[in-house]
Amino acid sequence: MINMAVLVSGGAGYIGSHTVIKLLEENHEVIIVDNLCNSSKEVVNRIIELSGKTPKFYEIDITDKEKMDKVFKENNIDSIIHFASLKAVGESVSMPIEYYSNNLITTLVLFELMKKYNVKNFVFSSSATVYGSPKTCPIKEDFPLSVTNPYGRTKLIIEDMIRDICYADKDLNIAILRYFNPIGAHKSGRIGEEPVGIPNNIMPYITKVAVGQLPYLNVFGNDYDTVDGTGVRDYIHVLDLAYGHVKALEKLDENPGLVTYNLGTGKGYSVLQLVEAFSKASNKEIPYKIAPRREGDIATCYADPSKAEKELGWKAKYGIEEMCEDSWRWQSNNPDGYEVKKFDEVAIDKE
Repeated sequence: MINMAVLVSGGAGYIGSHTVIKLLEENHEVIIVDNLCNSSKEVVNRIIELSGKTPKFYEIDITDKEKMDKVFKENNIDSIIHFASLKAVGESVSMPIEYYSNNLITTLVLFELMKKYNVKNFVFSSSATVYGSPKTCPIKEDFPLSVTNPYGRTKLIIEDMIRDICYADKDLNIAILRYFNPIGAHKSGRIGEEPVGIPNNIMPYITKVAVGQLPYLNVFGNDYDTVDGTGVRDYIHVLDLAYGHVKALEKLDENPGLVTYNLGTGKGYSVLQLVEAFSKASNKEIPYKIAPRREGDIATCYADPSKAEKELGWKAKYGIEEMCEDSWRWQSNNPDGYEVKKFDEVAIDKE
C-alpha cells in the first residue's frame, strides 16, 4: 500500500488515537483535527511518545467550514477517516438537537471540502446501532436497517447520505465500518478511554468503580431474554478496531466504490459476564446495582464479521480477558486520565 496523507477527524478521541498510532506505524502521514470536547491535548503528546512520530494537529471544530478549508489547503490530503461525533446512546435521547447538529454538519463539511479539493477516499465510523433491534444474531451487513435512538439515527442518516453521494459520484471510494462495542486500551497503558464527566460507556464506568472514583456500576435492566437477563454485546478490542481502519484504507486502494463491513468478534457477552471478566483481570470486586432499562437499548447485539475477514483480511485477535486486562492497565496507571498536574496548578492554602 502506498503511503498516504490521512486526515483523521476526532483523532484525539478514544478510537481515533489508537488508529492514529497504527497509521503512523504503517508510515502514513497523519493530520488530526479535534475540538477536544471529549478528549485532551495530552493524547497527542502520548501519540508522539508511543509512535516516535509527530502528526499534525489542529484544534478545530469541524463544523467550522472556514477553518477546515484552511486544513485542506495546507495539506495534500489523500484520505479521510471520520470519527468525530457525539456518541452516547442515552445522552442522545435527552439531547437530540445537539446530536443531529454536530454529527450531520461535521460530515457535510467534510464532503463539501472533499469535493472542492478532489479527495476520493473516505472511511466512516458507523455503528451497529443502525441494525436497531435485530430479529436474529449474528448480524450480517445486509440485515434490515432501523434505529432505536437519536445517536443511531444520525449514523443511519449519514450512511444514507453516503449512499446518495456515491451514487452521484462514481469516483468516490468509501468504507462504512459498523463497529460493535470497543473496549480495551493500548498495551503500554499510556492511552485509553477517558470520557469527560460521568462515563456513558460501560467499560470506563467499570474502571472508575475499580479505582474508587464511582461507588458502583448501574446495570440497566436484568429482565432481557438473555443468559442472565442483562444486555449482551459484542465487545471488540480497540487495537483490533484500529487495525480494521488501516485494512479498510488498503481496500480503498482497489477503487471498490462503496463497501460496508461489520467490525466485531462474533461473540456476545452479557454485562454481568463482562463484570466478572474484569473482576478476574483486575482482582477487584465491582459492586453493581440493577437499574431500570435505558430507553433505546436492545437485548442482544453481536456481529457476523466474516465479510471483513474475507474481503479485508481482517479478524479480531484479542479476547475478552485481554480487553479487560488492558482497560485495567490504562485506568490503574492513569487514575486521573489525561490530567497532567503542573506544579503551578497544585492547590495551596491561601490566607
